[in-house]
Amino acid sequence: MSDTPAGSLYVVATPIGNLDDLSPRAARVLGEVALIAAEDTRHSGRLLRHLGLSRPMLSLHEHNEASRVDALDARLMAGEDVALVSDAGTPLISDPGFVLVRELRARGRRIIPLPGPCALVAALSAAGLPTDRFLFQGFLPAKGGTRRARLERLAGREETLVFYESPHRVRDTLADLASVLGERRVVLARELTKAFETFLDGTPAGLIARMEEDPDQARGEFVVMVAGAPARGEAEQSAVEADELLLALLSEGVGVKQAAAVAARVLGGVKKVWYARAQALKDGH
Repeated sequence: MSDTPAGSLYVVATPIGNLDDLSPRAARVLGEVALIAAEDTRHSGRLLRHLGLSRPMLSLHEHNEASRVDALDARLMAGEDVALVSDAGTPLISDPGFVLVRELRARGRRIIPLPGPCALVAALSAAGLPTDRFLFQGFLPAKGGTRRARLERLAGREETLVFYESPHRVRDTLADLASVLGERRVVLARELTKAFETFLDGTPAGLIARMEEDPDQARGEFVVMVAGAPARGEAEQSAVEADELLLALLSEGVGVKQAAAVAARVLGGVKKVWYARAQALKDGH
């Protein structure tokens, strides 16, 4: 058995847009390791050229990750250090690397994180939504029905909800947020750290209108942050106040449809939900 100490796997966060965000420690490690396991070797190759580095690379992505474990473990056991990078940000955060890290840790290998850029954290730090508790869900399902079902399961969560979204699905996601969560506050972080970085803040319907007015606002990669549901006590109080408003309107002869429209405008939420509640109150339920 070899007496050579095993090498380490460095999990290296790389820039999400601005190359100046790479830490000096990360640049040093990338220049010293024997091998870089990269989600896309061509993409990471551009970063290395920017740094004036040339290191051997091996592709590691969602389709081949499991098959790479033994080969990379052999390199570590031979005493070589390996760096793991994704295309942008911190590996494993909606990026490849989980299978590799899990298996190598189970084998007792040393895993060293090099913290740095992460779109999730960067977006939350500037959104103005509560950050003491948040629930990160990565990318929502691509199909509308499955996506709405996921949102319905999350509707009652009180934490800030955070998703990643692509430009070709962001409008559909906002439409589903409007359908399921109504007037809940949403903050979109677009093109973080890049030249056209933008934060858009409003209701889902309002943000869709912004994109229709300016299609450029639908371009780029997005972090979607949604205000959590009101605390249970607040929600119960709000329900009482809403019923009082609807009953007052109905007692003045306002129709169910009109009462629902007023409630949606004053209190927020989806008009059809208010319609159902107003009809129930009118029927004495």
